[in-house]
Amino acid sequence: MTNDPISNLTVPSLTSFDEAALDKAFAALAAQARDSAAAIDGPEAVEAFRLEWLGRKQGRLTDVSGKWLKAAPAEAKKSLGQRFNALKTVVEGLLEQASGSGPSDAALAAEAIDITLPGTRRLTGSEHPITKTLNEIVSVFAALGYSVGVGPEVETDYYNFESMNFPPGHPARDTQDTLVVANQERRPLRDRLLLRTHTSPVQMRTMELQPPPVRIVIPGKVHRNDAADATHSPIFHQVEGLCVDTNITFSDLKGTLDHAMKALFGSSVKTRFFPSFFPFTEPSADVQISCIFCGGKGCRKCKQSGWIELLGCGMVDPAVFAFAAEKQPTYDPKKISGFAFGMGVERIAMMKYGVSEIGQFYAGDMRFLGQFA
Repeated sequence: MTNDPISNLTVPSLTSFDEAALDKAFAALAAQARDSAAAIDGPEAVEAFRLEWLGRKQGRLTDVSGKWLKAAPAEAKKSLGQRFNALKTVVEGLLEQASGSGPSDAALAAEAIDITLPGTRRLTGSEHPITKTLNEIVSVFAALGYSVGVGPEVETDYYNFESMNFPPGHPARDTQDTLVVANQERRPLRDRLLLRTHTSPVQMRTMELQPPPVRIVIPGKVHRNDAADATHSPIFHQVEGLCVDTNITFSDLKGTLDHAMKALFGSSVKTRFFPSFFPFTEPSADVQISCIFCGGKGCRKCKQSGWIELLGCGMVDPAVFAFAAEKQPTYDPKKISGFAFGMGVERIAMMKYGVSEIGQFYAGDMRFLGQFA
């Protein structure tokens, strides 16, 4: 390569820039480039060719740009630039061919795709059974016109207990039942922080911000100081509901929950209500549904009773409305009424999917969770 006389040629100056002169000048350079490429006989010659034609400082294309493009009149620059780009493409192609960097037949064959083979199946995620059950419950009440409310998991004593009619000294406030945040002793009792034991605080937060009517369903995670066993966990999920308006009766509550249970477990499910006690409702009731496993005939899962207790409910206690009225005077218990209910999501999921151990939902075992994909 170094002995090739063409490599020592310089780019002559152009005296004419008409189409014919430009065609002749660029054709001569292209021919010189092909001759130079034909004489390449090794890696060193490849690099010499690259420097001779494409070098930034002394390359021949750099000379063409400096001598021809800059000297060309304005009307000839476009035509000259097009030919310059074409020449550069020719030179780069010659360099690629000489260096062997272009794709070989073997390389192309290795990248070939056999379209007759089955495609690679990518694994897609799916809802966790708890999330799936929670969304199903929420969708039932959303269809009835309920909106969805959310609130903080770290709550104050006021919203978690006091405003829900749990007075100081109530057993539920005991640290054996409630997970409290440490070093809160210097704060007033109502300002002390804890992990919420139910989603009921969102009921009060909603009433403080929104005058009646209110129809809200509250899904969320709650925490209690419970020992883990087959049916208990210190962390679980609840869905609570609140309906407040004028002339709300216990019959409205029964009709709403009966519809919800049929939507979740089938139209053949029956409901019945038993007197109970909750601080924030009066009267209060436990709700049972006819056993979905035996159809109410009696089996081991319903302890031969034909019924399964599923949730709690009741009419909102006037004392709760009194707390709401401190910030929202429209919650006058003499003019409005309402009902509330709450259910455990894990309990419903265990029934729907036949799971006997609540811990399986949190163990992260893909063999178990894969059944719900």
